[in-house]
Amino acid sequence: MVSSRYSSVIDRLSNGETILLDGATGSELENRGVQMDNTWCGTASLEKEILKQIHKDYISVGSQIITTNTYASSRMMLESGGVGDRFEEINLSAINAALDARNESGRDDILIAGSLSHQVPYEDAFRTQEDRDKYKSKLTPDFFKKNFDEMALLLANNGCDFLLLELMYRPDRMEVIFESAKKANIPVWAGFSARKSSWSQSLSLTDDYDLSFKDLIQITNNYDLGAVGIMHCDINVIEDCIKELRNAFDGPIMVYPEVAVFKFPSYDTSNVISPQDFLNEAKKWKNLGAQIIGGCCGTSVEHIKVLEDL
Repeated sequence: MVSSRYSSVIDRLSNGETILLDGATGSELENRGVQMDNTWCGTASLEKEILKQIHKDYISVGSQIITTNTYASSRMMLESGGVGDRFEEINLSAINAALDARNESGRDDILIAGSLSHQVPYEDAFRTQEDRDKYKSKLTPDFFKKNFDEMALLLANNGCDFLLLELMYRPDRMEVIFESAKKANIPVWAGFSARKSSWSQSLSLTDDYDLSFKDLIQITNNYDLGAVGIMHCDINVIEDCIKELRNAFDGPIMVYPEVAVFKFPSYDTSNVISPQDFLNEAKKWKNLGAQIIGGCCGTSVEHIKVLEDL
């Protein structure tokens, strides 16, 4: 099912307009005093008023799309924090924070993207290697399917306008999560993540093996996607990846990079790019064909506000 507000944004993209995403939610929650834990920011959605205000702040500076704080709150992620039994409570709090922000802003045109990732529990969330190995043994395709199906349907059935697959970089998990997203019967966008090799090639973000970004994004040929993009990666890889995406996908391209350093369970934002420099980079992305632009971890309301000058 496609909402009229979603169709309106797609029409604007078809007409060549630039659409602004929001910036970070997880690192911004931490900036506003919310404690991170073994889920990273999964349980932070229980701080609904703070989360709602973050969404409202992004709307106020021009974001057409706000993203639910559900990247790190699949059941398996919440299990690593000892709160797997609070899956619905935590995720509904995240979704409702976004819905309330839209309503209170008086902006029914704002799209809500339901964040869905294939992130597995962080190794540092476990006390011993034995605990890590025990949990890793659970990570089978059937286990992933159960987790991804559950999250995709919860997001779709509770008010999200589309699903945003975030940090796609592991083909084995991607095959499962794309199928889960397809079952939700709402539009799907996909954000891929990359790194730059020592020989300056754009590769999948994983360092378990070398897979070219070009090969990583071939999955876009197999699904009906509303937009695809490059996200949660260093700025130095963005331009090459936009070019690869344009060659592989005939539709809107989105960009939202990471600008901080993750040190479990927190982000180090001491050396974040300035908003003006971020705008200068964003102008390059727009010139290369990116139409949907925002920020990932480490970006703030100020980084999105300057994008009004694109």
